[in-house]
Amino acid sequence: MRLLLAAPHSGAGKTTVSLALLLALRERGLRVQPFKVGPDYLDPTHLEKASGRRPYNLDGFFLDEKGLLALFRHGARGADLALIEGVMGLFDGKDPRGEVGSTAQVARLLRAPVALVVDARGMAGSIAPLAQGFRDFRPGVRVVGVFANRVGSERHAGILKEALEAVGLPLLGWLPEDPALALPERHLGLVLAGEAAPPLEALRRAFRVDLERVLALAATTPPLPEVPPFLPERRPPRARVAYAWDRAFAFYYPEALELLEALGAELVPFSPLEDEALPKAHALLLGGGYPELFAERLSANVALREAIRRFPGPVVAECGGYMYLARGLWVGEGFFPMVGLVPGEARMAERPVLGYREVEALRDSPVARKGDRLKGHEFHYARLPSSPSPAWRRVGGEEVEGFTDGRVLASFVHLYLPAFRGAAERFLSVAEGAVRGWDPGPGEKGPPPLGGGKEGGAGGP
Repeated sequence: MRLLLAAPHSGAGKTTVSLALLLALRERGLRVQPFKVGPDYLDPTHLEKASGRRPYNLDGFFLDEKGLLALFRHGARGADLALIEGVMGLFDGKDPRGEVGSTAQVARLLRAPVALVVDARGMAGSIAPLAQGFRDFRPGVRVVGVFANRVGSERHAGILKEALEAVGLPLLGWLPEDPALALPERHLGLVLAGEAAPPLEALRRAFRVDLERVLALAATTPPLPEVPPFLPERRPPRARVAYAWDRAFAFYYPEALELLEALGAELVPFSPLEDEALPKAHALLLGGGYPELFAERLSANVALREAIRRFPGPVVAECGGYMYLARGLWVGEGFFPMVGLVPGEARMAERPVLGYREVEALRDSPVARKGDRLKGHEFHYARLPSSPSPAWRRVGGEEVEGFTDGRVLASFVHLYLPAFRGAAERFLSVAEGAVRGWDPGPGEKGPPPLGGGKEGGAGGP
């Protein structure tokens, strides 16, 4: 069984309704696997809290049809029902028609019924033509019902239900307008679930849902085509990768970490906020996050900054990790020294840079050879001056971005490694070379042994 929640526009309440529905389905005793459409690191943290299962990202720009179906099958193993939360509006994507990178594309590829989440505040009968228009807009995208958010009262819900029935669509459930149900936000979107817990108990009490009808609609899904497994057969450990994982750095695609593990990475988490030393490793991975919120603490951890600066193996840093590797970070009028492995100082701007990216490598790096093309996404408010040794040129344009000296790669682009597995393979091969070429220091008899590191693994501790 599977069901996809979409909306006419961003901010309608997809995540809020997804959380409430996850809770209701789990109370029924079902194992529910959440997914999130698009390159989102924030909403999945809340979906995980409500479901107890790690969400996966489904994106039609990153993956072709077989790849997306394979990832869906991989994530849905052992689940009774898959609940997919859409991104933006149903037909919003990379192109104006929403053919690529949209919720509609994922709904069509997964042959999933779609429930439309509508912000019903200030709306009565108008909900009917709105929902009818979305239902009839594109063949292959099957809108089967509506969830109403921010409903004023039981009477208001009754009006919405009657209006929808007139156009042949059921009101599947609703949530009242109540500030206690809101999810906390900041400049990149929702606050991570680990920082501010979603109001699960309030959602559980407030949600009104026709669960039997929801389950009946979710069961109307045809079988999906057979595709090869998403991950290759697991290899023995061949290189240890230490990756930043704490409140400042937590933006990773779980399927990308699982790919690294399948290819032979032993993943070991560490905290740039708390740890004074790096775990023994052959490569470093610094994901995105919110270094600007923890600039003072990151800067004060001089021992860890120095350890990273002296680290001899390959280093890959994305977005927040790029800012952390810079000479320093400006937050307002305050300047905070950072690692200093890449040139320039990061400054926060008022407007974000965001969007899908296809980039071409301008020179060799730990994940690419010159000329390789990779896919990714940007979403950040920080700016860094142009590097004298840029890593990427944007395909179809002249913009260059990031920094690499062959050993260190730092960029604002969050690469999607499963879309170009050669990048993950190269990263581990370079790290494996660090194992073979280990230069023992005082008291060291050889490279750090594999299989005996700090406990961790894909997705963090």
